[in-house]
Amino acid sequence: MPLFTPAARPTDTQQLSLFCDDDPPPPKRPRRIHPSVPDEPTTTDPTGLITEADWVLLNSSGGKDSQAMKSYVVGLAAATGQLHKVVVVHASLADIEWGGTENLARRQSAMLDVPRFEVVQAQGDLLSRTAARYAKLKAKALTEGKPVAPAWPSSSARWCTSDLKRGPIRTLMTRLTDERQDLRRPVRILNCLGQRAAESPHRRKLAPVEIDRAASNGKRHIVTWRPIHHWSEAAVWAEIARSGCPYHEAYEWGMSRLSCSFCVLGCEADVVLAARLRPDKAAEYAAMEIAVERDFKNGLSMRTIIARAAALDAEGRLARPPRGTAMARFVGKAVTREYLERLDLAA
Repeated sequence: MPLFTPAARPTDTQQLSLFCDDDPPPPKRPRRIHPSVPDEPTTTDPTGLITEADWVLLNSSGGKDSQAMKSYVVGLAAATGQLHKVVVVHASLADIEWGGTENLARRQSAMLDVPRFEVVQAQGDLLSRTAARYAKLKAKALTEGKPVAPAWPSSSARWCTSDLKRGPIRTLMTRLTDERQDLRRPVRILNCLGQRAAESPHRRKLAPVEIDRAASNGKRHIVTWRPIHHWSEAAVWAEIARSGCPYHEAYEWGMSRLSCSFCVLGCEADVVLAARLRPDKAAEYAAMEIAVERDFKNGLSMRTIIARAAALDAEGRLARPPRGTAMARFVGKAVTREYLERLDLAA
């Protein structure tokens, strides 16, 4: 599986419609929630959630958490005769994500006998959208005589998630809803996310099961389910070992998370390692820093990240660790060895 295979990405940013989190909020109209949308889920039982749903939508980033969530939910659906409802969706980030991610998510789904795999993608990638956002913010700043607000996404302005993932996935929800017009009632979609409480203070506060009122309407009711919300990292790796499905090789190199190669919310060690593994892409981010007049991460520029990566490279060439290194840390060498043997037989 190639780690750095470039993917074609849209370059036309002229038609991008970007919401700027720094804009003063316009007068809000009261949001109208269709009276059919329930306030609370009717159940939090995993089997009950799957049984009640018309579609079970599994969000697959290609990372370990979504992989473990996917195999766990697919197992439940298969055991209850509900596998025909399952749809896996991968929100492609084009060349911003690690090479081979989409193909990996597709292969995992095929190995789990998931009947349907969908890929959605927004117009433009993170870099092109950052450039377009900067142009809009600069024009606004010139008009108001104020400094230009940051264009990069951040923990307080996570437009990357809403624009590149949530928006395109909701478009798929619309298609799935249209496919079940025969029901003559709101279509019930169970939207499954691989978010864990241990990942961050914010995710710790999220409910394992809740109604997504923003995505629901008179035609569809969306229940958000975080099946592995309470899981530890060790439990995630144990589920991957049990499933026998491959995980992304970026974890072997030492990455702690997987989605964008250079996540603005990622730790410094991850982004420095990414700069060593993808120096050309790091250079693109550094050039964008200059173009938008802001560091990639608040207080940490991509230029500094590249310099730290270069210093580590000067100390010694980056060598790929042995297969199974990432998994063995959590489940032990014996379990990992058995997992790799099963993986080789399935290849």
